[in-house]
Amino acid sequence: MRASLALHLALFRRQKAQIARVVEGQTAAFRAYEARYRRRTSEYTCLVPAQAVSQRLRASDVVYVGDYHTLPLAQETYLELVEDARTSGRRVVLALECVEGRHQAAVDAYLAGRLAERALLSRLGHPLESSPRALLAYAKRHRLQVVGIDRRAQGERSLALRDAYAAERIARALRAEDKPRVLVLVGQYHVAPCHLPAQVEHALASASPTRSLVVYQNAEGVYWRLAREGKVGTAQAVELPDGALCLLNASPVVCQQSFLDYLEAESGEAPFKERGAPERFRDMASLIGRLAGVPVGRGLDDVEVVTAADEDALERIQRRGRFTQGELTQLRRHILSRESCYIPRARTAYLASRSLNHAAEEAAHFVRHLAVGDAMDAPRRASDAFYARCVEEALGFFGSKLVNPRRHCVGTGEWALRFGQARGVERQIAAFVLAHKAAELEVPEEAVKLLPLRKDRLFHGVSHALGYLLGDALYQGFDQGQVDRAEVRALFRDPLEEPRQAYFDWVRRLS
Repeated sequence: MRASLALHLALFRRQKAQIARVVEGQTAAFRAYEARYRRRTSEYTCLVPAQAVSQRLRASDVVYVGDYHTLPLAQETYLELVEDARTSGRRVVLALECVEGRHQAAVDAYLAGRLAERALLSRLGHPLESSPRALLAYAKRHRLQVVGIDRRAQGERSLALRDAYAAERIARALRAEDKPRVLVLVGQYHVAPCHLPAQVEHALASASPTRSLVVYQNAEGVYWRLAREGKVGTAQAVELPDGALCLLNASPVVCQQSFLDYLEAESGEAPFKERGAPERFRDMASLIGRLAGVPVGRGLDDVEVVTAADEDALERIQRRGRFTQGELTQLRRHILSRESCYIPRARTAYLASRSLNHAAEEAAHFVRHLAVGDAMDAPRRASDAFYARCVEEALGFFGSKLVNPRRHCVGTGEWALRFGQARGVERQIAAFVLAHKAAELEVPEEAVKLLPLRKDRLFHGVSHALGYLLGDALYQGFDQGQVDRAEVRALFRDPLEEPRQAYFDWVRRLS
C-alpha cells in the first residue's frame, strides 16, 4: 500500500473511531442495515462519464440520491441533479428526508408565499444556515413541489418504519396524473436498493412499472478501492454491480470532518474555537510528522493554534514572538486576507477557516519547523528568500494532499486563463508564473531573472503558486512510488542552505 494512501486511511480510521465514540444507540437492526449497505457498495464495475449519469437520470422516474447530511457539497450535488432533471421539461418533485411529513402544510405555505422562511425553519427545527434552507429556497424559486418524507421513530424497527413511511409518500407523488420525476434526497444507507427503493416498489405494487435509479455519493468501499488503484482523481462517477451509480466529489475523510465540525459546532461543551481547531491541527501534525520522520510530541505541547473566530488573534500571536511594527502590520493584513499561515517565531498556526486543507497545510509547516528550527525563518538575500518560500509552500501543499488527496492545485492551464481574464496584481502573478514555468527546464538561469524580488503581494503570490505546483508534483511522485519516504524525510529536514538549487533539482526530478 502506498504511504500516502496508508496515511489517509489512518486518518479515516481515527476519525471513524472518534465518531463512533460520540454516536450512541446503534441497535442490532441498525448494524444489519449498515452491513447491507456496505455489501452493496464494496466494489464497482466501471467508470461512468458525466454525460452517462445525465442520461441515466433522464431515463428514470424516481432517483434516490444518498445524502451526507453535514456535507454541504452533498446537497449541492443533489440540486445539480435536480437542475439537470428540470431541463427535460418533465415536472420534478423533491422528496426530502430533512423535512418531516407532519410539517407538509407549513412547507406548502412557505412555497406558496404564505409563510416566512424564518418561521418555517423554526417549525422544522433547523437553524437558518442549515441545508434545508438552500433546498427549500431552490424549490420556491423554481416553483417545485416538495414532499417531506421523514417521520419520528425509535427502537429496533425505527429504520423499517421510517422507510415504509417515506415509501408511501414517494409512491403517492409518483401516482400523480402527469407522471412527475421524483428526486429523493435521503441518508446514504436508506438508498441501498433493498431498503427504501424496495419499499417504494412494494407501495407501487398495483401501479405500472417504475424506472428507478440509485445514486450514492462517496461510498467508502468504492472510494478506497479507487484510491488503491490510483483512480480517485480521474473518476467522477462509477457504476456498481447492481446498476447503481456512485458520484465521487469528496474524500470520506472530508465527509467525516464535516460531521465532526458539526458536532463541535452544536456541542456546548466543545465550541470549535476552543477545542476543535487545536485538536484537528494536532491530529494532522502527528500524521504528517510520522511520515516525515519528525517527532512532534513535545512540539505539540508548545504550539499555539489561533483561528479566525478568535477576536484576539493578533494579540495572541504578538505575545508569543517579538515583532517589529512593520511585521505586525503584515500579520494584520494576512489575517484580513483570510489566508492561513504558520508563524515560526511565535510557534503559532493561524487557521483562517475550518478547511481541512488549511489545517493540514499549516500542520506540515509546523512539522517542517520542528525538523529544521530557526533555519526555516533565516534571513536570506532576495532570490534565495524567494526559492526558499517556494520550497516551504511545496512542503505545506504536499502535507495537505497527504490528508486530502482530492485537493485541487491551480495548474498552468488555469494560470493561462487567469492571465487572459484577470486584472492588476492577479494578472501580473499569472504572467510571472507562466514565464517562470516556461523557463525552468530549458534555461533555468533565465528563470531566475524572472523573479519579483520585493516582498510584496507579487512576491508572495508567485512563490505561493510555484510552491503549490511543486508540492502537487511532489505528492504525485510520492503517490506513484517515484519518490520514496526517505527522500520526503530528507526534504523535510533540509535547511535549504542553497534553496535555488533545491528548487530546480526537485523540478527536474519531478518533471
